[in-house]
Amino acid sequence: MAFEILLVEDDAEIIEIITDYFLEKSGGTFKIESAKTGDEGLERCFEKEYDLVLLDVMLPEVDGFTVCRELRRKSDVPIVFLTARHRENDRLHGYSLGCDDYIVKPFSLAELYAKVRALIKRTKGMVRKDEIMTAGKISLNPYRYTVFVEDEEIILTPKEFTILKILMENRGQVVSREEFLIRVWGYDFEGSERVVDNQIKKLRKSLGNASKQIKTVFKRGYKLEG
Repeated sequence: MAFEILLVEDDAEIIEIITDYFLEKSGGTFKIESAKTGDEGLERCFEKEYDLVLLDVMLPEVDGFTVCRELRRKSDVPIVFLTARHRENDRLHGYSLGCDDYIVKPFSLAELYAKVRALIKRTKGMVRKDEIMTAGKISLNPYRYTVFVEDEEIILTPKEFTILKILMENRGQVVSREEFLIRVWGYDFEGSERVVDNQIKKLRKSLGNASKQIKTVFKRGYKLEG
């Protein structure tokens, strides 16, 4: 089975590098088409159904944020931003518009390929239902909604489960309070960031002797170790 990816990028060199890498790495499973402007990217997406869209932010004619917003009005195609805009506000804005991932340039081709492959597998229902995420003493099954600490099942509230899943997806990386607010409570949430701290406190209590795996990073957020 072949999967078709649209790369919306105005840098010809980046287009060539990504296209060649994906073709060689996948053995032809991933086929990439390209568009060099935001308008062309939208036109192609409206004319054809792609399995995933790789989208730059700074594009001629129409910027990537606008492209993402317009696509989300009509399509749930997975969208991954590839951009040099690294500010946290830009990343959060991308997620609020409905992107599935946000990768900052320069990036690892191997990491990009792995993320694209995993995202397509999930959206196409190709992930085994017994596949689990692990970190140290914690095991999480995102499909059965179960969590185990050292082989003992623990019961989490929906928000605790979602927060833990986000931490495990970003294991070893800091997740800001702002990102938690958007992904768990929604972009329009008007409460304070303290609600995140309170939920983290409850989650740590629920995790018992695995609670120390959740680290507080001063003035930045939280990360999961293990």
